[in-house]
Amino acid sequence: MNESSLFWNNFKEFYKRLAKNKTALIGGYLILFLIIVAIVGPYITTTDPSQVDYAVKLEGPSAEHWFGTDHHGRDIFTRIIHGLGITMIIGVASTILGGIVGILLGIISGYYGGRIDTIIMRFMDILLAFPGILLALALISILGASRQNVIIAIALFAVPTFARIVRGSTLSVKNLEYIDAMKALGASDIRIISLHILPNILSPIIVQGSVFIASAVLSASGLSFLGLGEQPPSPELGALLSDGRDFIWDAGHIAFFPGLFIMLIVLAFNVFGDGLRDALDPKMK
Repeated sequence: MNESSLFWNNFKEFYKRLAKNKTALIGGYLILFLIIVAIVGPYITTTDPSQVDYAVKLEGPSAEHWFGTDHHGRDIFTRIIHGLGITMIIGVASTILGGIVGILLGIISGYYGGRIDTIIMRFMDILLAFPGILLALALISILGASRQNVIIAIALFAVPTFARIVRGSTLSVKNLEYIDAMKALGASDIRIISLHILPNILSPIIVQGSVFIASAVLSASGLSFLGLGEQPPSPELGALLSDGRDFIWDAGHIAFFPGLFIMLIVLAFNVFGDGLRDALDPKMK
């Protein structure tokens, strides 16, 4: 059996296990739909998301403006379509960045142990002592409000979570007999880690990554809502939600639709992550 056939067989088996959790499957399809909208949407919308028209400001949903208009007369539907990609990019990029650093630290800590393990884990404990959003707020206050700094700030509080999970998984794998055999045959640490340990601990990493994206999106939206993330006139979802807070009673649609999409993103990644946990669990095979 060639590698392509083996991959598709494994994928079919994985999909069957995931399909048993209907909620997770719906979450996966919702994520796929949101990604397609975020990529394709900006190219098919005909309205400029920053176009101001005070003649139609604060209008409710209609055939011309599906989600209504804001206090500057900008089309909310168009702004959400453009902002969806920004929010998801921040969530995914911060998760990848934090995951890479956390995985490296976790593997080093678990594989080598001793004083290195103690130093790395105590530093992770210090980071975990601070609530993630407060840590991000402190870092943004120092670095300044921008998309890059938001990604760095959110990635920072992703590091200890990934590091602890990877360390635990590495400890359980490195004591297996075949790892001892590889060492006896003279395999280098890099070869053992990259070819034998990392592939065997991917499942918890993938699950944690999926779940953390939801937290990252929520944090990014919260920072933008507070004015510490994407700056006007960026249509990032948290910034759109912030625009609507002064009109919550007179024009509730301004805040409702961005909040709805934030909820959909977070819900989709959370339920999909739960389904991944079951589908990738060896005990469920």
